[in-house]
Amino acid sequence: MGKVIYIASKNTGKIKEYRNALEKYGFEIHSLLDLNLNDVEETGETFFDNAFIKAHNLFKIVNKPVIADDSGLIVNSLPNELGIKSKRFSPSHTDDDNIDLLLHKLDGIVDRSAYFSTVICLYINNADIRYYEGITNGEICLSRVGNKGFGYDPIFKVFGTNKTYGELDLEEKQKLSHRGKAIDQLLKDILYENIDF
Repeated sequence: MGKVIYIASKNTGKIKEYRNALEKYGFEIHSLLDLNLNDVEETGETFFDNAFIKAHNLFKIVNKPVIADDSGLIVNSLPNELGIKSKRFSPSHTDDDNIDLLLHKLDGIVDRSAYFSTVICLYINNADIRYYEGITNGEICLSRVGNKGFGYDPIFKVFGTNKTYGELDLEEKQKLSHRGKAIDQLLKDILYENIDF
């Protein structure tokens, strides 16, 4: 059996990205879905707060190293409207409704610049808690392009490319995405340090 990492998430798209990044190094991924546990409420005021809350909550249950992240979309012309509230942006909290509401709010606005941020918390034990942050710049498209990924992926065009996250396959997205960048930093720690998973 490989080393086990617990992921404090029920988001199938997010779990798939972690599996793709970590299983090739012999890690076995278990999520809240495998453990039949519910997500904990995100009550923090920052991505760092929420990543910690989720990681700490699961660590108390499994008493093994846990990874949790919090991510969000920041749209420069709509400050404070998304960020940690990205998943809960529309009343229904569904991906399609979140996208529709954002496109509506940006209708007629010239500045569509935006960035995605991910903060990963690696909760090894109560005395060793580490954070990794990844940011990807881009802009919000006028309409959906591509049907891959999840969340706001079909309307977020990555800076320096002519593609949205929704057009990228998993390997391409891993190289460019905010979560992929944070995972790269995480991997450097867990591959080269003797952490007891």
